[in-house]
Amino acid sequence: MERFLRLMASLGILIALLLAGPLWMLATERVEGGGHWASADREPAGLAPGVEEGARAVVQVYAARTWGWRGAFGVHTWIVTRAAGGEAYRLHHLLSWRRPALVSQTTASPDRAWYGNAPVLLADYRGDAAAALIDEIEAAVAAYPAPSQYRAWPGPNSNSFTAWVLREVDGFEAVLPVTAVGKDYLLDGVLAPAPGGSGWTASLGGVLGLTLGRGEGVEINLLGLSLGIDVQRPALKLPGIGRLGMAAMISGLQTKE
Repeated sequence: MERFLRLMASLGILIALLLAGPLWMLATERVEGGGHWASADREPAGLAPGVEEGARAVVQVYAARTWGWRGAFGVHTWIVTRAAGGEAYRLHHLLSWRRPALVSQTTASPDRAWYGNAPVLLADYRGDAAAALIDEIEAAVAAYPAPSQYRAWPGPNSNSFTAWVLREVDGFEAVLPVTAVGKDYLLDGVLAPAPGGSGWTASLGGVLGLTLGRGEGVEINLLGLSLGIDVQRPALKLPGIGRLGMAAMISGLQTKE
């Protein structure tokens, strides 16, 4: 009995530590959730090049805090593409309120705020580097194995989808933030390449796992929440809070032309 009580106490401490970051985000009102979602800000952030900026192909990956209290825990991610000379973008993501959950839509503003929360850019490919990826991204999206499934925790969700496409397309890389809950949910097996392109993720149902990668550093997934250390660009990665340290590198920028 004493051993059992110690185990329960240790588990309680672990859960408290994992929830400390999200609770702090809520207590300090750092997530958007006031009012009604329909009236929340959806203005573009100015991160996506307009048609007037040239006819080069574009591939980008975005993340933004989710609406309401869920934003204290994680982000929503999406992938956008625009062929050379195209006048609109294709936006691909998973939505909890749609069936099938996988949505691919045409948009002129792929960098709009996600219901009050400004997006951040995770990957930005331009020109020939982007053009070489677009067909493979479209094929991977079409082949996604769970288009009708959405489960906020532990997955599959929008972050599981984005991570899956990144793993499927050779040369397409993005280090998803530690707050991308569900990115470690593997739809096939317990071992897969890390989305950052150089490393591996081992995961048991998205609730217990480990990622080692050049871009990700070391990340431990416990009960669906991740924490870790980025060695390449020194930073702590904390549940709910995200990075504390140097800013993350944006994938693709070094090969944008």
